Formats: sequence, C-alpha cells, structure tokens
Amino acid sequence: MPEQIFSIANTAALLAWVLLAVFPSRRWAHLLIPARLVPALLGTAYAVILGLHWGEGGGGFGTLAEVARLFANKWALLAGWLHYLTFDLFTGSWEVRDSRARGIPHYLVVPCLLLTFLFGPAGLLLYLLVRRIAGGPDRESV
Repeated sequence: MPEQIFSIANTAALLAWVLLAVFPSRRWAHLLIPARLVPALLGTAYAVILGLHWGEGGGGFGTLAEVARLFANKWALLAGWLHYLTFDLFTGSWEVRDSRARGIPHYLVVPCLLLTFLFGPAGLLLYLLVRRIAGGPDRESV
C-alpha cells in the first residue's frame, strides 16, 4: 500500500510540475492545480498517514540517529516524501505566481522550477537570485 500511494503521489506531483513549466499563462494550470489542488491532496494524504501511523517505528527529531530510526518505517518515510512533494510544489507554484507579478520572463523561471522539483531549496535559492536580478517591482506578493 505505501508503494501505491508513493506512485500515485509522484505521478500527481509530476503532472502538476509539467503544468507549471509548460502552461504558465493558463490560470487553471498554475493557480488551481499546482498551487491548490495537488498540494491539498498531497497534504491530506500526509495528514492521514501521520494520523494512522504516528509512533509506529520509533525514532524522533532530536538527533540524526533518531531521524534515521524514524524513517526506517515505510509509512514515516512515505509521510516524509509527501512532505517534500507538497512543499516543493507549493514553492514552485509561488515562483510562477511571483515571477508573473514581477514581469520576469518565464524562460528564466523554468530552470528554477526544474531545480526546485529536483532539489527543493536549491531551486528556491536560484529563483530568489533570478528575482533579485531580473525582477521588477513587487506588484502582487501571493
């Protein structure tokens, strides 16, 4: 069951990322699906998994060894993965909305999206650099 949820979540997230990168000017493609619908579904799955399986594998967040023990449990590992998928997608969606508000050309944002998809914080860092160099004044900060 965790493998099936993992596969479904990855597919949904990947499709949402494609929408962000390929259809930036379509309101439904960047505002509704990647920014709200898919993160809400992933977040719901995360919360349900945590609610049903919290504390099953031991471990914790106090030391690196505790985190390793925590993620030795497949359900905790899946919850952690859903956490990453949700926040990275939400961040990528924000990058698209923010870049549109600042008039940053989408071709400059696509590498940021790819990096955010693959390496989360590194993509956000690149976007913040692009934003600093190419971004106009903040017209909408959502």
